[in-house]
Amino acid sequence: MFDSVVVATDGSESVQRAVHVALDLADRFDAAVYALYVVDASEVESSPESVRDELRDALEADGEDALSTVEALASADDVTTAVREGRPAAEITGYAREVDADLVATGTRGRHGENRFLVGSVAERVVRTCDRPVLTVRQLQEE
Repeated sequence: MFDSVVVATDGSESVQRAVHVALDLADRFDAAVYALYVVDASEVESSPESVRDELRDALEADGEDALSTVEALASADDVTTAVREGRPAAEITGYAREVDADLVATGTRGRHGENRFLVGSVAERVVRTCDRPVLTVRQLQEE
């Protein structure tokens, strides 16, 4: 049913449940795992010009850390990872098409938390624009 699964991660604690669920599905179906981190270009562009390169480097390093976490959690020997820069929803959707993914998994709340409710979430945009099935995973509240 699923031969390839894209896991979109931003490295936040709130997306960890989505990573676990996606990896479990991939394991059950013996699917290839593609982990993606997107450096939000608007975040970089809206920063002062004097710190843009440093910010981009820091975000890319965060991305590598997030992807390393996915690799460490995966039971599959091989996880393909990628760091992209752009608009997150568009990059996730494009990457899913590029790798011919059967499923895209993402958390419903990322690094920016509740304030994304006001301006629309990446997950919502992916659900609306992706031509692949999208699994959104909500983080459960701790008791």
